[in-house]
Amino acid sequence: MTPTLDQVYQGDCIERLAKLDAGSVDLAFADPPFNIGYDYDVYQDRREADDYLTWSRQWIEAVKRVLKDDGTFWLAIGDEFAAELKVLCTRELGFHCRSWVVWFYTFGVHCKSKFTRSHVHIYHFVKDPKKFTFNSMAIRVPSARQLVYGDKRGDPDGRVPDDTWMMTPVLPADVPTRDGFILRPQDIPERFPTHSDTWLFSRVAGTFKERAGFHGCQMPEQLLGRIIRTSSNEGDRVLDPFAGSGTTLAAAKKLNRRFLGFELSKKYVAMIKKRLAAIKSGDPLEGPENAATSAPRTNRGRRLQPPSAEKNRAKKDLKYEKGGSQELEDRNQDEQRRDIA
Repeated sequence: MTPTLDQVYQGDCIERLAKLDAGSVDLAFADPPFNIGYDYDVYQDRREADDYLTWSRQWIEAVKRVLKDDGTFWLAIGDEFAAELKVLCTRELGFHCRSWVVWFYTFGVHCKSKFTRSHVHIYHFVKDPKKFTFNSMAIRVPSARQLVYGDKRGDPDGRVPDDTWMMTPVLPADVPTRDGFILRPQDIPERFPTHSDTWLFSRVAGTFKERAGFHGCQMPEQLLGRIIRTSSNEGDRVLDPFAGSGTTLAAAKKLNRRFLGFELSKKYVAMIKKRLAAIKSGDPLEGPENAATSAPRTNRGRRLQPPSAEKNRAKKDLKYEKGGSQELEDRNQDEQRRDIA
């Protein structure tokens, strides 16, 4: 029995999935707890490793049961259990892995004794390796025959991109580096093509307009938009067994898909319903499509000034405020032009 669509339901996802008809879902996306001790509203994110893997098997088996024969399952997971869940899904549960996407994000949590984590693994699984939805026309790129050789045999629609992301070691002179390493991805936006299997999206930080505010693990709508456009069509059914902040459901609604979500927390469910009520089908997705170009490059950023310069500036600002806001605005624009230059 399939419940009413375009809704989020409160409850345990394994119990809820058991009530769905087999083969009733086109696309499932799951961003489950990573078992790293995160402070959720009601879920305890600190299980013994074997217990966590047993639980993961149960809910993934349930997801596979409700997927259509040509259905697709995307799984986001952290480093701690990425290897185990990859093996579980492919060797034990019979999924076929089409892509292993790396979500590279900015605004990662700073670490003192290890490299700052700035990525999530996103596995692209299908039930049938010969029958599944993959909208290649949405991601095609020009071929070498078109770009380089002027060869009439080149498909005018381009080609499906390679699954290997390539970059030249030669960098523009204005790209800041330290010991040869690039400091910020925004300084090399052309090295993050949207068709590669390394995706750059900013984490939804607290200051972002997109931030819902009630859930700390909010995914970007543009990331879910890419997955939903690729692996489903308008009118298809999209499932998220861990609705969390409701991003999958919001993106599905905006992209004219039917959707269904489960969430353990009553508090989160209430907030998701409020978020969904505020949007309608056809609304644009929140956030920039290309995070590499959405923030200023380093050479166009603001510079910290010495304390003495800050004091002098404060005095000048007070003087200008007394003399009129236009004078202050003109001076700020002059400073911005100097920074860009």
